[in-house]
Amino acid sequence: MSLLKNKMGNAATAGDATDSMLNPMPDPILDPMPDPMLNPISDPMLGHALTHFRQSVHAWSEAAASRPRKAVRVSVHRSWRLATGWALGCVLAAGSLASGIYEHHHRQVVARLAAQAEAAREQQLAAQRARESDEDLLATVDSDVSRAVPAAMEPLAQLMDGDDNQ
Repeated sequence: MSLLKNKMGNAATAGDATDSMLNPMPDPILDPMPDPMLNPISDPMLGHALTHFRQSVHAWSEAAASRPRKAVRVSVHRSWRLATGWALGCVLAAGSLASGIYEHHHRQVVARLAAQAEAAREQQLAAQRARESDEDLLATVDSDVSRAVPAAMEPLAQLMDGDDNQ
């Protein structure tokens, strides 16, 4: 009896050979895909055609892999990213400029209000000084006018006062 080799490479006995002869179809559960290298092709024309096809495929792939190629730059459309970047940059610049202008304007308004408050306070102080000077002037005029006797008649008034004391 001849010895057969099973898939594991071990020699099979004659009993195993008779079992495989009884069941010529391979078991799909045990052997879902038979190895083509273990099953040599018995038809020489088919073997020659397959060998020639394999060699032509290998030659074609070798030629395709070694042929000179142009370096092509793949252009991914990122124009929206560029536009978005520029737009955000412009918004940032405009925001910075606007905040600077607003801060300058706010300082001017605060300075104007402070100047108006200072002018109002100065005006009140000037009005108060004018009232005080008016009161001093009126007091001076009142004291000058309220003299009982004019300066030319002063000696006579003293004589009169002397008579009253006696």
